Amino acid sequence: MPGGLAARAEHLSEVMDDPRCDPAGLERTYAAFDTVNRVVSGWRQVYTRDLRPWLIRPGGATLLDIGCGGGDVARHLTRWARRDGLTLQITAIDADARAIAYATAQPAEPGVTYRQAMSGDLRREGQRFDLVISNHLLHHLSAPELTALLADTEAVCTGLAVHGDIERHPLAYAVFRAATARTFPGSFIHVDGLRSIRRSYTHAELAAVAPHGWVARRQFPFRNLLTWRSPSKAGLGNRPDWRDGQA
Repeated sequence: MPGGLAARAEHLSEVMDDPRCDPAGLERTYAAFDTVNRVVSGWRQVYTRDLRPWLIRPGGATLLDIGCGGGDVARHLTRWARRDGLTLQITAIDADARAIAYATAQPAEPGVTYRQAMSGDLRREGQRFDLVISNHLLHHLSAPELTALLADTEAVCTGLAVHGDIERHPLAYAVFRAATARTFPGSFIHVDGLRSIRRSYTHAELAAVAPHGWVARRQFPFRNLLTWRSPSKAGLGNRPDWRDGQA
């Protein structure tokens, strides 16, 4: 692996995380997440394979989206569930007030509630959710923060947790650099995306830091999924009677 990608670049910070960053650039970045996540994040596959089986029961399911950013993943999940005739109630949280302000300014999506909070806040409140997810959050965290996130997840999740992130890989870096060099003008997508890849785990690294009970899985293209299933629900959520639909 090239020298710049040989190890996690934990020292790098992303422009959008700077509280003093350009507000217009930040808003364009949140708006661009919808397109970027459609292409690279693979949540349609995660929904059909991993999440949807938990919704096929009376009353549907509840889901916590941690670090929701602009809220696009939460909005897509609830739309897919509604198209399938299923019920999904989502609480989407982010520690950054700017993210929540952007998300709440978008057209309301039935079943999605936004809140400025951290996972530890919901844990202390005694909140419980059938499903817990995050998208592109793990690479932002220090080792103690990752440990805390996973502990909070286990405390609030009664079913299945899926934390999805980028897998650090030279081809992923090269493709993203070429694909975004002239796209999303005025946003931080190009710079922050490359920094995100450099900060991300390889599959082997994520597997090595995964606590007992957590499983690191790969998903095409260049995706890491860190998953956990509540011991009390180990036999649920595996129904094979759904075919994948259109995104």
